[in-house]
Amino acid sequence: MRELREGYQDKDGEELAATAVRIASDAKAEDITVLDVRGISSFTDYHVIMSGRSTRHVQGLAEAIERELRSKRVSTKHSEGLREGQWVLLDFGDMVAHIFYKEIRKFYDLEGLWHDAVRVDVDQLLEESE
Repeated sequence: MRELREGYQDKDGEELAATAVRIASDAKAEDITVLDVRGISSFTDYHVIMSGRSTRHVQGLAEAIERELRSKRVSTKHSEGLREGQWVLLDFGDMVAHIFYKEIRKFYDLEGLWHDAVRVDVDQLLEESE
């Protein structure tokens, strides 16, 4: 088995979230939100939620996140919605990325669903990941 590149061997959910936020920010994602759901969710530690301006932008954001993490040998456990580009879900285990088309995000309101979750300061997360 090949070793993971240094710095990505023991990525926890927060580090994966920080990486996804950095990639999304670089790709011009809108309204990036990170929810810490440790202790209130049994299937993940962090939700990274973002919006794209069009279905193509949503697809591009998802592909950029998946490509970058795959290049570091971190792969999705499950993904769906890429073909449609309305809501793409990328499950990396300890971090789940949700990339929404703007109007669809309002309808599903994940932030409202996870209202008990701690909101992570995205700017601080970006600073820490540099």
